[in-house]
Amino acid sequence: MGEETPWQQALRYANRANPYPFYAELRKTPVARQPDGTYVVSTYREIVALLHDPRVSSDVRKISAPAPAHAPAAGAAEPGAEPISDAVINLEPNIITCDPPEHDRDRHMMTRHFFGPPHSPRLISDLEPDIRHIVTDLLDRMRGKTRIDVVDEFAYPLPVTLICKILGVPLEDEQRFHSWIEAALDALDFGPEAASEETRRRREGGRGSVQELERFMAGLIGQYADQPGPGMLSAMVHDDGPEGRMSEGVLTSNAVLLLFAGHETTVNLIAHSVLTLLRHPEALEKLRRRPDLIVPGVEELLRFESSVQFWHTRSATEDIEIAGTTIPKGAPIFLAYGSANRDPERFANPDQLDLERPDNQHLGFSQGIHFCFGAPLARLEVQVAVGEFVRRVENPRLVVDPPPYRHNQIFRGPRHVLVDIDGIHD
Repeated sequence: MGEETPWQQALRYANRANPYPFYAELRKTPVARQPDGTYVVSTYREIVALLHDPRVSSDVRKISAPAPAHAPAAGAAEPGAEPISDAVINLEPNIITCDPPEHDRDRHMMTRHFFGPPHSPRLISDLEPDIRHIVTDLLDRMRGKTRIDVVDEFAYPLPVTLICKILGVPLEDEQRFHSWIEAALDALDFGPEAASEETRRRREGGRGSVQELERFMAGLIGQYADQPGPGMLSAMVHDDGPEGRMSEGVLTSNAVLLLFAGHETTVNLIAHSVLTLLRHPEALEKLRRRPDLIVPGVEELLRFESSVQFWHTRSATEDIEIAGTTIPKGAPIFLAYGSANRDPERFANPDQLDLERPDNQHLGFSQGIHFCFGAPLARLEVQVAVGEFVRRVENPRLVVDPPPYRHNQIFRGPRHVLVDIDGIHD
């Protein structure tokens, strides 16, 4: 049994609240082969290079992990016991798990109905009044309270309401699909605890939840096929563009992706933004005095606490020489965005929060052809939500620090953020 690597330590649940010391150790070896045969890339320059390298595939079907370098660390999953391509989600390819030309065709079709001309060039910007209305209502509901949960009462309701509106998913079904998504995300584990009985039980439950979510979305798509309705899903079902229509399976897979990614990452970003500002009262006060800093401020908050800590579906389609290491053909590649965004070779004083940080080209939304599809919406939601929270909430103080975290390692975020307040003003 070998000593755990910095990456394995970063993935342990006990370190979820603060993986950054382990990332700092990991960056000493920019491309680090792990005992299970995966290659973790942790530095900004190398990640950017691979994000633009055509020899890197996003198609999980192309992953064929090599044999382990040595016996796994204590408690680690046996190599090959849980293939990445079947970790929990076993759907047809979607835009983050396929390569060109399929990726380019499908993303172009989806973009037309999300924020692309001529179909919907102002869909996102025109949502700002709705976003402000929802945020105002959520804050108004907190009047009279002296303690709030930022996650349950603020960070979660906003993005889930908006993504349902955009897609055409009935908001009254939120409790059902939220429980399925939570179970699916909690079942993903790429660390040394993946072989535990608890994780195995979560994995089985996660598979069942994904199947339920897939059936739910397929049924909704079928309803829109029979009777067109509002929202992006109906528009895509009846899309007669030059690329033709998506198959039902691919449309369902992308619908599942849009539903969970369309709110889970934004929930974490809003919650982390509030948490970070409360930990840095000088930044909170600066933003209160200068609300114009909310735009660059959100970029810095996203760099500081990345909603997507790493991505796990990429692999090498041929041998790749990088940073003195050869990633062999077929090997899984994990891109550690959370580490790259704290890389001192790219960001001066990366562990300090600077709302006016210049040249802040973080990887919070990735780069390249898989740049976050929903980035324009997420930015607008967080700018409005955090800006209004800072403006209206009187004397917020953290109750527990660090707060409890969700189990999921990829979409890292607090489960609750309890805050004592003196009130909510107009």
